[in-house]
Amino acid sequence: MSVANTRRSGLGRGLGSLLGETAGEVRTDLDDASLRELSIDEVHPNPDQPRRNFDEDELAELADSIAQCGVLQPIVVRAYDGAFQIVAGERRYQAARRAGLETIPAVVREVSDDEVLQLALIENLQRADLNPMEAAQGYRQLVEQNGLTHAEVAQILSKSRSAITNAMRLLDLPQSVQELVANGLLTAGHARAILSVDGDEGREALAQKVIHEGLSVRQTETFGPLFSVKTQATDDAQPKRTVAPESYGVAARRLHNVLGTKVRVRTIRGKNKVEIEFGNEDDLEAIVERIEGGQDERA
Repeated sequence: MSVANTRRSGLGRGLGSLLGETAGEVRTDLDDASLRELSIDEVHPNPDQPRRNFDEDELAELADSIAQCGVLQPIVVRAYDGAFQIVAGERRYQAARRAGLETIPAVVREVSDDEVLQLALIENLQRADLNPMEAAQGYRQLVEQNGLTHAEVAQILSKSRSAITNAMRLLDLPQSVQELVANGLLTAGHARAILSVDGDEGREALAQKVIHEGLSVRQTETFGPLFSVKTQATDDAQPKRTVAPESYGVAARRLHNVLGTKVRVRTIRGKNKVEIEFGNEDDLEAIVERIEGGQDERA
């Protein structure tokens, strides 16, 4: 799906214009929607919902409020597989079930498969409900399932390209560290600092140090180089330098001309590598855009 297509389907215009509701209000102008009272047993969560964790205390409070006052803001659903699938409002749905409600007010809308994940992600992001790992996983779903680039995801969600890229980098963390971030024991800033460490073992060790000693993000960045995993080969002796083929130098110069930055093509411990130098996040974003621009031209 291209950015143009997402604009035509309404994505990027904001959750309110798409779903007939806003983050904090009940909208009564529902001429273009069907407001119904549905049996709660007919309603089912979206398995691709980006939000995985619901705060138990907040859910209990909402359930108590719903038990006393009812559901003041309808959820949004679509007809799906003989029942109804939630597009937005799963937290209200979960609380309503806890409160023992048999029915729930819902706005029934026609939403395509491609739009469901995007709408759910927009809803949660506008309400700041997603933890960093849920957001990163949601971005990855948009990229992989809908074939969007980081720039297109950024445009749809009204974020910067670098914010999307940096968020998705958290998925490179070991699973154990991702869980610490998801549970709020590590911030996204800590997680990015931990990513500077080479190897999962070092990253896990630094994560534990952050938690046990209450390190700040700046302190975590300082400790990063000390936790990089070193192989026995690098500890005992430096490997002999291999003379690179002339083609490596030619390739490096061609890449330099295209990307506008220093590039090295070399062999390290039997592995061929291309190293691209950049100064900051803006430089990195510019490099990625040049690479993607070349891919678009070839396509």
